[in-house]
Amino acid sequence: MNKTISERENYLRTVEFRNPQWMLCRVGLMQATWHRYREDLEALILRHPLIFPGFRSGSVNFDSFGPAYREGEYYTDNWGSVWFNMRSGMEGQIVKNPLENYSALATYQPPDSLIYSERGGRGDWEQIQKHVEAARKAGHLTTGGGDRFFERLHFVRGYENLMMDFADDPLELGQLIQMVLDNNMKLVDKWLEIGVDVMGFGDDLGTQTATMMSPQHFRKYLKPGYARTFGACRAAGAHVRLHTDGHVLEIVDDLIECGVTILNPQVRCNTLEGIRRTCKGKVCIDLDLDRQGFPFWTSKEVKAHIYEAVETLGSPEGGLMLYAECEPDVPLEN
Repeated sequence: MNKTISERENYLRTVEFRNPQWMLCRVGLMQATWHRYREDLEALILRHPLIFPGFRSGSVNFDSFGPAYREGEYYTDNWGSVWFNMRSGMEGQIVKNPLENYSALATYQPPDSLIYSERGGRGDWEQIQKHVEAARKAGHLTTGGGDRFFERLHFVRGYENLMMDFADDPLELGQLIQMVLDNNMKLVDKWLEIGVDVMGFGDDLGTQTATMMSPQHFRKYLKPGYARTFGACRAAGAHVRLHTDGHVLEIVDDLIECGVTILNPQVRCNTLEGIRRTCKGKVCIDLDLDRQGFPFWTSKEVKAHIYEAVETLGSPEGGLMLYAECEPDVPLEN
């Protein structure tokens, strides 16, 4: 590849539809995938340095699993939500919610978002700032990360309880939303003070067939919070990347209005045609290729899927990146 511009410039050209020189492609590997394939996966990665730049042999511990990723383990995160895991290397699920009963809200204290992440500490902000400044000076893309919003609401309240709240509109729901937003904005403002090119967020909003709540409820309860959070990033000159699993076609325009400039949607539940219709030319698509097909397809079918995605969503102006996540059920040849 004959590169005449930097990785950072090519990324920004892609997002801003300014004719990038190449298409950005990434492969994500679950720790459970490493645990299954081990040295064979390492050898495969070393054969593809364009996709895995800078990867070093021996840099991955095949048998290391972090909190909430260990089979049979209960884990309480910094928000007081209790997780349980059924398979090492794959994320567990929440089984107990600290605000299942709103009577606990009056004394509930969220963790300081500048000190604590969901499952650990944030690190030294002075060192983080030095790292960002060094990356910027070297011409690299600089990134920061926000916290969950909708997911945090149902992680602490309970999913069914939150859905009932959307229907019943209790006074406490507004208090809960405000608390989570204020905590999130404290973290976002810190990243924006440091100055980054892209702020990344993750919030799964859809099921396999529909958004988890009606578009009307999304606009009433969630959209104002996203507008506040993403709008602050855009006002500071940072792009907003949102990862969201599930079917979200009915709220894509709302997310763009809130400030999303890079959307990471899944193919299977939104379809290529649905993504083309709602996203192409309006927001940079960081396409989550069909991870549900990878375990069952031939290698030829995987390639055909990628070519179809590029033909459907790509353009010389940019606006398309490709991301492939591989769980341990994906054959190594795929």
